[in-house]
Amino acid sequence: MPPSASPPRIFDRDLLRRRLDRAAPGYAGADFLKRRAAGDIVMRLEAIMRDFPRAVDLGARNGAFAEALAASDAAPRVGLLVEADLSGAMLAGRAGMRAVADEERLPFAPASLDLIVSSLSLHWANDVVGALVQARLALKPDGLFIGALFGGATLTELRQALTAAELELTGGAGPRVSPFADPSDAAGLLQRAGFALPVADVDRVTVRYDHPLKLMADLRRMGETSVLAERHPRPLTRKVLARAFEIYQRDFAGPDGRIAATFEILTLTGWSPSEIQQKPLRPGSAKMRLAEALGGEEHSVPGTRPQRR
Repeated sequence: MPPSASPPRIFDRDLLRRRLDRAAPGYAGADFLKRRAAGDIVMRLEAIMRDFPRAVDLGARNGAFAEALAASDAAPRVGLLVEADLSGAMLAGRAGMRAVADEERLPFAPASLDLIVSSLSLHWANDVVGALVQARLALKPDGLFIGALFGGATLTELRQALTAAELELTGGAGPRVSPFADPSDAAGLLQRAGFALPVADVDRVTVRYDHPLKLMADLRRMGETSVLAERHPRPLTRKVLARAFEIYQRDFAGPDGRIAATFEILTLTGWSPSEIQQKPLRPGSAKMRLAEALGGEEHSVPGTRPQRR
């Protein structure tokens, strides 16, 4: 079910689809971050001792999650897995259930799924909270969502180098790299979407390249180049790009001359609300003082008095 109000159009989703289609043939050559995020999700599933008869992988791309799951102890607990992606080319040629689907307009019936995972695709949603709401509605009560998306520190070096080069050569700078979610608000995204027991973790990965051009080639093969709807009115010139590369190598190269590229992966875990889930105790409902539970003595702070509950 799509959200009732239209979100701001930050990203051009049609352009994203076209770039993913073009990236599909060579995607496996640059899927190391996808595999890392998918493997992390699978490890989390291994620690949850329950069955998930119907599952969906949103933004499946080349099937990294399905591959990691098949090799894990969690595989017998996941029944039907539907791989969904915005790009039909990404799904082509693979066995199993597949669906071309937009994360912003999920086609799944309410309360029809036990598990939804998503590794590195939701950062392209114009309304992340709205996409999470749709995922929650598609889950059965006490269904599980685990999603990984890029956080705000992602590509910070490239962003700084491009901005500095444009300011130096043109006197002004605009957005050239897509914005990403703030890690401090990661768990809040799940809360705003109505998930219970929200948890957010941050994994910061530094990848080293011989030259910024190799980083940009990887981004193209991942289908992760900017698809901002409001694109900069001036295209990047060779002069600006060359200066950006010089700044990048000057400011972010290590002793070996290789440049650093930061990728911040936020992993969100939440449950569809259910009456069977544990609830936090109401403040003031404890039956025993902390000092009694710990076998110690209770001392008052000057100017205060011990609180009994």
